Amino acid sequence: MKTIKAILFFFLIITSISLILSGCGSDSTVNSLEDSIADLNKYSQAADVYGEIDEDERNDLIFMREEEKAARDVYLKMYELHNLRVFRNIARSEQKHMDAIKILLDRYGIADPVGENPAGVFENDELQDLYNTLIAKGSESLTSALEAGALIEETDILDLKEALEVLEDNSDIAIVYNRLLKGSNNHLRAFVKNLARLGITYTPQVLDEESYNEIINK
Repeated sequence: MKTIKAILFFFLIITSISLILSGCGSDSTVNSLEDSIADLNKYSQAADVYGEIDEDERNDLIFMREEEKAARDVYLKMYELHNLRVFRNIARSEQKHMDAIKILLDRYGIADPVGENPAGVFENDELQDLYNTLIAKGSESLTSALEAGALIEETDILDLKEALEVLEDNSDIAIVYNRLLKGSNNHLRAFVKNLARLGITYTPQVLDEESYNEIINK
C-alpha cells in the first residue's frame, strides 16, 4: 500500500530527533480494547451468496492479512520491551483481525501469506521493511513505541478505507473490513491517550487533520 512508503519516509526524517520521555515510571492502563469481532465463525454466514472476487480484492485480502500480522508482531515486541498493557491488549485484538481475514482467505480459496512464518517475518517486502523500521524506532523509548503504534493504526485506517472503496458485491468482506476499521479507530485513540498521559500531544502523520480529529473526538 502507498501509505507504507509515507511511513518509511516519515521515519527517515525523524530518525535523528531525540525524543524526551517523561512520566514513564507508571504502567499506564486502558479499558479493554477487544473489538466487536467476538465470534469469528459468524462471518461464514455473513452473506447468503458470495460475490465474485476480482484481482484487486484478492490482493487486498492478502495484504491485509500480513498488515494485521505486522501490527500484532510490533505490539508484542513493544510489550516485551516496555511492559505497557496497551500493547498486549491491542496485540490480542490484532490477532482477532488476522483470524477474521483468514476466514475470508479460506472462503475464497486464497493461499495464506502468513502460513507458518514466525513473528517479524513477512512475504511482502514493504511490510518487512515497515516492521524492521518500527521495531528500531519503538525500541528507543516508550514514547517512540506509542507513536509507532499510533502510526500503524493510522496506516491501517487508510488502507482499510482504500480497500472498501474497491469492493463491489462482497458484503462479507465489507463486514470484516468495517469491523477492523472500528477496531483501528479504537486502537488509535488508545495510543493517543497513553501519549497524553506522558505529556505528549500526538500529531497525525498520514491521516488528514479533519479525519484524525473526527476519530479522536468521537
